Amino acid sequence: MAPAAEEQSVSTVNTADLYDERGDELASVALQFQSLGGRSHFSGPIRTIRCFQDNALVKSTLATPGNGSVLVVDGGGSLGTALMGDMIAESAVANGWAGVVIHGAIRDREAIARLELGVKALGSNPRKSAKAGAGEVDVDVVVDGVTFRPGAMVWCDPDGILVER
Repeated sequence: MAPAAEEQSVSTVNTADLYDERGDELASVALQFQSLGGRSHFSGPIRTIRCFQDNALVKSTLATPGNGSVLVVDGGGSLGTALMGDMIAESAVANGWAGVVIHGAIRDREAIARLELGVKALGSNPRKSAKAGAGEVDVDVVVDGVTFRPGAMVWCDPDGILVER
C-alpha cells in the first residue's frame, strides 16, 4: 500500500513549487499544451515514441505495463490526425501508466477527461491516424527545444511541463 500512497503524493507536485525548489535543474516546456485527462497532476519516468500521424506504436506501448511512467509522444506537432483515443487511453489506465504527453492531437476528449490518466496534448481531431507502425520507441525526443530522455523524470500539471535535465 505504501507505493500507491507514495505515487499519489508524487503525482500532486505543483510544477511552480518544484521549479522554485530546483530551478535550472529542470527544463520547462513553454509550448502551451492542453490538459485533457482526468488527472490534472501527473509525473513519472519518461518513455518515448517518435511518430507522425501513425499511432500503432502508441497503442502497442500503452498496452504494456507502464509502472507509473509517462509516455511522451513526439507527433511532430501535427493536428492532422489523432494519436490517441479513448480505447488506447483506457488501455493505458488498465496497464498502470501515469500519463501521456502528445506533441500532436488526441480524439474522444470527453471520454478521456473522465479517465484516471494525465493527458497533455496540443488539441484534438476526430480523424484516425495510420496504423503502419512507423516510428521509433525509447529514443530522445525534442519538443519545443526541451529534450525528453527515456528514464528521466517529467512532471505535468495545469501550469505546464517540467523535465529533468
